[in-house]
Amino acid sequence: MEQFGQLMTIDEVAEYLRVKKRTVYDWVKKDKIPAVKIVGLWRFRKQRIDAWLEEDSKAQESPAAKK
Repeated sequence: MEQFGQLMTIDEVAEYLRVKKRTVYDWVKKDKIPAVKIVGLWRFRKQRIDAWLEEDSKAQESPAAKK
């Protein structure tokens, strides 16, 4: 299991990001957040969520994003 890193549930990722569960479900549906479906349940690798946050914050800071 260690090869997958820490897996988070919808509840855990919503709490971690301080958003509602509905928002996380919407992001998953729109393919805006990295997620994997395991036995019918969405799971999120904490390492990938952290990288996704970092990428998003860099995109918002870049001059091209401000245009």
